[in-house]
Amino acid sequence: MEAINSGPMTHSEIKAITEWLIDGARSAPLPQQVLAQLSDRLVACGIPLWRVAVFVRTLHPQVMGRRFIWRPGAEIEHSEAPFGVLETAEFLNSPVARVYETSRPVRRKLTDPNCAVDFPVLTELRAEGVTDYLASPLLFTDGAIHVVTCTTRQPGGFTDSQIACIEAIITPLARVAEIRALRRTASVLLDTYVGHDAGERILAGRIRRGDIEEIHAAIWLSDMRGFTALADRQPPRVLIDLLNRYFDCQVPVILDHGAEVVKFMGDGLLAIFTIAGDEPEVCKRALAAARRTQTNIAALSDSAMPGLRFGLALHVGDVLYGNIGSGSRLDFTCIGPAVNFAARIEKLAGELGRGILASSEFARHCPGEFTALGEFTLPGFSVEQRVFGLEDEVPIR
Repeated sequence: MEAINSGPMTHSEIKAITEWLIDGARSAPLPQQVLAQLSDRLVACGIPLWRVAVFVRTLHPQVMGRRFIWRPGAEIEHSEAPFGVLETAEFLNSPVARVYETSRPVRRKLTDPNCAVDFPVLTELRAEGVTDYLASPLLFTDGAIHVVTCTTRQPGGFTDSQIACIEAIITPLARVAEIRALRRTASVLLDTYVGHDAGERILAGRIRRGDIEEIHAAIWLSDMRGFTALADRQPPRVLIDLLNRYFDCQVPVILDHGAEVVKFMGDGLLAIFTIAGDEPEVCKRALAAARRTQTNIAALSDSAMPGLRFGLALHVGDVLYGNIGSGSRLDFTCIGPAVNFAARIEKLAGELGRGILASSEFARHCPGEFTALGEFTLPGFSVEQRVFGLEDEVPIR
């Protein structure tokens, strides 16, 4: 489908678009909506766009950047690129890479017989009927470079006045893109380092020391067996790789089962399954995650790390969830007797040769899954506590 040139452009129409961008493109809360509305407005002003793409690099541990593509009459295409893309021939030999490198626009008027077809993508575009191509840098205030590309299939390519109109919106578009990118970067970093739920709370303003709430949750506290001895005999980089692969056995499973990873503590992991209603359902979900994790760790032990084992405590209780720390250095975490109780059970798991232990408060919600192992005196608790192990788990002595 072609974009229709609705007539000659006017200065007031382009000014209206730039003012809309300068005002923050408020009618478009999502980045794909910004691109869709901007492109539609440009077409309505008489710029015969066939394809517009925006490439924005991100600060993310797994994603190098995001790409949004607009075509008239179609939904915005959105994709994410891993860091490996930067090393591919397709990227290195592209106009986008040239713009990143030089901070200068790349224009190729493909209808010009003397046009340099110096990027493979231009041959592909010409075969699709594209007559003109423009890649422009989106310069952020911190010096970062991002890219927007525009193409047309208008006979003869873009006119000089059309190019001037596109260039007029580049700087205000960069400001909108930067604001949206900063917000997303903050969200991604908080998700990465404190978890999604905690990150949302922080972004919502829960950043003062003492901003705490009491929540009811199923508590997950796990630990790798023999980590201290392992750390003593393994080179640091080998140890870090081991820890990463060990946590890969747990974290995706925990997240898939609706929990929040609260903290890593060396080789230990604390997670919570918030209980808002159906307590038995949440506990069954936590147990399903525990069994899946145990299977993952057993597979990792069999394939690459013989003897790798872990211990896990499952408990239900109230925890204090929020900001704790000193002055301007805070930690978003959860504390309370229930967390301490889970920590004591986890230590007991090692003594009993068990992989997964549960408190009576947790086990009662999973009938047929657990068996009572007895009553034990736990450090810090004056009354003996009944502890449960999985019915089908064989202890390792």
